[in-house]
Amino acid sequence: MFDRLEDLVIRYQEVMGELQEPDVANDPERFRKLMKEQSDLAPIVEAYQEYKNCKQNVEESLMILEEESDEEMRELAKEELNESKARIEELEQELKILLLPKDPNDDKNVIVEIRAGAGGDEAALFAAEVYRMYVHYADSRRWKTEMISLNENGIGGFKECVFMITGQGAYSRMKYESGVHRVQRVPETESGGRIHTSTITVAVMPEAEEVDVVIDEKDIRIDVMRASGNGGQCVNTTDSAVRLTHYPTGIVIYSQTEKSQLQNKEKAFRLLRSKLYDLELEKKQASEAAERRSQIGTGDRSEKIRTYNFPQGRVTDHRIKLTLHKLDSILNGDLDEVIDSLIAADQTAKLAKMEE
Repeated sequence: MFDRLEDLVIRYQEVMGELQEPDVANDPERFRKLMKEQSDLAPIVEAYQEYKNCKQNVEESLMILEEESDEEMRELAKEELNESKARIEELEQELKILLLPKDPNDDKNVIVEIRAGAGGDEAALFAAEVYRMYVHYADSRRWKTEMISLNENGIGGFKECVFMITGQGAYSRMKYESGVHRVQRVPETESGGRIHTSTITVAVMPEAEEVDVVIDEKDIRIDVMRASGNGGQCVNTTDSAVRLTHYPTGIVIYSQTEKSQLQNKEKAFRLLRSKLYDLELEKKQASEAAERRSQIGTGDRSEKIRTYNFPQGRVTDHRIKLTLHKLDSILNGDLDEVIDSLIAADQTAKLAKMEE
């Protein structure tokens, strides 16, 4: 581990040197890559520097204890020694986590697809609430959200909703949301007062760049039509809606949220690229079955991951057996405690796998 850390320090110094070169500033692509590498390496180099400082402190404290007879100085040295030893243990763990292989998609924007499952109108109403939860969460992290397609049920619920989250590290946190979300409550549509269980599915896909997925025009059929449903006069009076059919996979994308056909087409292609990229990721993960099982963020879409229980005001994440009695604040976008716990559990599982 320490040989690798020394190599990373050398590379960090090289990157910092390259960033000072005048010709780098004139090459935006090279400058962007170097800045990205510098920001990835900085936390590792800083933690390793602190680790080396603590090691130095331990040596100096031991020397003082050997040579010093003054009791006050010895007490100070013992205190310094204990603090440095404890910090060394923490930093060793931190460094192991920082050196874990990074998911190459972590820095990407995401496309989130929410579908109502079992439970009819009640599932659709809950799908709309989960969408709002993610929008509030995105706002809290200063990420932007943008609707791609929406199919409503007429009473404020969403049968299906696809939207994009744009922001630094969106996939690194949102990837843990893929799976089946279950709600237990007395529905607004139910007069008998019985608790119902409904489900929705959430799929989180990293946004694919054009270089990630090449789409052959021969594989696509593009249909344009008049938008339907809620959308106001200008949306419904022109042939602005776009439907893409991808023959090899059978994927059909429908986009009608924009007034312009060109914008809807662009959104539809963005979603198609991400779906095709996600299919490739799933194939890759299936071929690394054991690796996939050890990771929390890439679970099966059909896996029940979380229950929102309204009568008891609790949310339970089944993957890590975490229960929090703060349903209202979670539905209001306060997801950090849940996601941080999932990330910590994922890192622990990966570390254990590496140490096997």
